[in-house]
Amino acid sequence: YLIAVPILTMRSVAEEKKQKTDQLLYSLPISLSGVVVGKYLAMLAVLLVPTAIMGLYPLILSQFETVPLQTAYGALTGFFLLGACLLSIGLFVSSVTENQVAAAVITLVVMLVLYFMSGLASYVSTAASASLTALIIVAAVLCLVLYLLTKNAPVSIAVLAVLAGGLYLWYSQDTSAFSGLFSDIMNQLSVFDRFDSFVEGVFDLTAVVYDLSVTGLFLFLSVQALEKRRWSE
Repeated sequence: YLIAVPILTMRSVAEEKKQKTDQLLYSLPISLSGVVVGKYLAMLAVLLVPTAIMGLYPLILSQFETVPLQTAYGALTGFFLLGACLLSIGLFVSSVTENQVAAAVITLVVMLVLYFMSGLASYVSTAASASLTALIIVAAVLCLVLYLLTKNAPVSIAVLAVLAGGLYLWYSQDTSAFSGLFSDIMNQLSVFDRFDSFVEGVFDLTAVVYDLSVTGLFLFLSVQALEKRRWSE
């Protein structure tokens, strides 16, 4: 995935922007959401091919030895959902960049951060003040993404002020709630950690819902990125 996802997604939108062929997308008799979903389903079909081939392995091995088919296909399902989630993230990165190399590098960095998220979170102090600081930094990053999508500085600053103010107000009212809060949130948000339950033979429905939710969120953000570019030109 660290190799395949950046390669599959880097040209999906970024290259069209560079070549100015994205103007054709805006003139098509279909919505931009249809364009994004179409590109995403095309990449998903590419992912489905090796997954389907791997689906033959348990059947072949079962001819020679007992194979826990439910566990094997549960893990393959988790593998496919993980890939679907990562592809949506790569598509979004490609939609906010104009260079395919930059899109590939950023996607790779994002995936590495997601992969090591739990480990990185363990280095953050469990002190309440450390969690507050880390959450405010995350809020600032989210507002930076909002600015990149909207190019509206006042709105982005206002959102940051609301988020930071809300966090500080919560901290002042219940400081104990922030003890280890950032680490807990990072562990819950890790898409790679949720894949582990499938490998261990547990079909985690919450992991399925989470992967589908993340996929839907980044497809929505990809549509908004294209809509923003459409109306800014």
